[in-house]
Amino acid sequence: MATERLVTVFGGSGFVGRHVVAALAREGWRVRVACRRPDLAFFLQPLGGPGQIVSVQANLRNPDSIAAALRGADAAVNLVGILAEGGKQKFAAIHADGARAVAEAVKAAGIDNLVHISAIGADADSASAYARSKAQGEAAMRAAVPDAVILRPSVIFGPEDDFFNRFGTMARYFPVIPIVGGDTQFQPVYVGDVARAVALALDGKAKKGVTYELGGPEAKTFEALVRYVLAVAERDRRVAKLSFGMGKLVAGITQFFARVTLGLFPKLLTMSEDQVELLKRDNVVSLEAKAEGRTLEGLGIAPTAIEAAAPAYLYRYRKTGQYQEQRS
Repeated sequence: MATERLVTVFGGSGFVGRHVVAALAREGWRVRVACRRPDLAFFLQPLGGPGQIVSVQANLRNPDSIAAALRGADAAVNLVGILAEGGKQKFAAIHADGARAVAEAVKAAGIDNLVHISAIGADADSASAYARSKAQGEAAMRAAVPDAVILRPSVIFGPEDDFFNRFGTMARYFPVIPIVGGDTQFQPVYVGDVARAVALALDGKAKKGVTYELGGPEAKTFEALVRYVLAVAERDRRVAKLSFGMGKLVAGITQFFARVTLGLFPKLLTMSEDQVELLKRDNVVSLEAKAEGRTLEGLGIAPTAIEAAAPAYLYRYRKTGQYQEQRS
């Protein structure tokens, strides 16, 4: 049943955003989705009751649009983020300056209920621009709104993810799947669990001013995760493990072709040198977070296993899709 509580969700039309919006609507929030292209966010409206979900235009480079999106809101969520740079979309501009703009607008609006999505691995001293910008965004949040709840997920998986789906697509077209950092550990977290964590945090179930680390029930190597996708997709492909040095070289080449072709080079084949840097460190929940209860379990959420959710959308990469078992 809807209430008069209003939350503004920045970046609510993205992969994670659509699940967060659905979770908040189920909890009775009125949801104002702030995004650059509200005309492309109509698909969110059926996730709630009539009039419960409304999209408005907002750009993190325009402080007035941020303030307008927050007008009358009781809470705010910042989900805006990018995985790779392109054009004006730079890590520093989105993750650091953008987060600062949202935090300062939230403070000016007198809102003290704020949830910010960051990432495991955020580190101001990292060699990765992505990780540094995430850390800068967290610092900006803390400076403006000390009670903000920050959620750091590991790699997020779900029907629209850019992780498992990427390798499923590669398995469909290529006989060899090249990977860098095959021994690097990941702890994939289900998008529905992340959305639930956001909803619980807004409802006061998370400790104010605390940073939570969100991971699934099991850590696996990068290579093991790619081989899992191949097994579910029933594709017999070779996994080629590249060194970090070779990965940097390949990334430089693909980035060059992406620039000279003005973005026409296939995104599926593009890798950045920054992503190679990220792959040098494990992406798992820390022992400190576990000991202090700053995890999904600490919020009362039982993490969803990959095997419980991923096959429902990875079947599409089989030769005959969901009809594979019906072949004679």
